[in-house]
Order: sequence, then structure tokens, then C-alpha cells
Amino acid sequence: MNCKKKSKLFFLLFAVAAFCFCSCASLATVKENRPFTFLTNSSKFVLLPPADIEKPIESFQLLSASYGSRELFLNVWVNADEEGIEMTILNELGANMGELSYSGGAVQFTSAVFPKSIKPEYIVADFQLCFYNTPALSQALKNCGLSLKNENNIRRIYQDNKLIIEIEKNQNKVKLKNLLRGYAYTLESEFQ
Repeated sequence: MNCKKKSKLFFLLFAVAAFCFCSCASLATVKENRPFTFLTNSSKFVLLPPADIEKPIESFQLLSASYGSRELFLNVWVNADEEGIEMTILNELGANMGELSYSGGAVQFTSAVFPKSIKPEYIVADFQLCFYNTPALSQALKNCGLSLKNENNIRRIYQDNKLIIEIEKNQNKVKLKNLLRGYAYTLESEFQ
């Protein structure tokens, strides 16, 4: 092979390698820039894209939550589909207490009532654990070292063999218990 052909071959291989390297670097950057939460102290759960929702939801939901001895009762208007998640949180009198939105990029949360320390990514993660499709959710959990078992309308999330989250769903009620973090909540609506 003459010198001219060798240099063309080298240039072609260099261009292909550079393209592959840049493509991999940009994919890694995109993944790192996506919102995430820690489901355990070491399990970084990257939020799923909105397209992975099981089915669109547009409903008024009654939320009852408990953390230790504290209880909270709220009303939430939820509009979630392949484009994103929009939530409006209302108190029992109907006054707006906060608004959350997620479209696959950043999570936005505005509230004059809730403390600034509330991380809205946790709200989106819990919503996705309840309402996103099993294959995508299973893969995302696997990516962060957790596993999902889904049987008889009950989703169980494990770290090794330890149950950390349990979600029970039926047509008008969803109950989430986070055994690791010590909180639970129930959503009541028509989820058909």
C-alpha cells in the first residue's frame, strides 16, 4: 500500500473514531444532565421521559400522606401524558398551594407555601413509580441497582432482597409505601 492510500485510510479511521468518541461523549452528557433522585443513599434514579407513561391521566386526585406521626390531606389536579406532567396542588378550600411541571428536562416547582427544601424530583419519581410502564421502569431501576417485581396490581421495588417500596394499584386508589424513607401516601381518583 502506498503512502497516499495509507494517509487516506488513516484520516478516514481517525474521522470515524473522532465521530464515535464525540457521539458517546454527547450521549453521556445528555444522560448526566437529566433530572434524578436517590431512591436509596446510593441508587441514583434518572427520571424517565414522559413518553414512558402507561396511559394519559387527566384527573382530580385526593392525596392523603403520612410521614411518621404527621398527616397531610391535599387535592391535586394532574394532567400527565407523553408530553409531560403538570400538577396543581390545592388545599381543602381550593386555594392553590403549588404547581409542578416536568417535560423530560428540568422539573419546575413553584409554591408560596411549601418549603424551598422540597425537591420536586422526588414527587416526579414517585409518580413515575406508580404510573409509568413496567419495562421502562424496570430498566431504569436496574440501572441504579434496584429491581422491580410487578404482580397482581402490586409493584415491589427491592434493593438486593430487601423490599424498599410497595405500590398497590386498583381502579380508584393507588397506595405507595416507602419502607426505606418511612412515608406513605394514597391517591384516590378514577384510574381506569
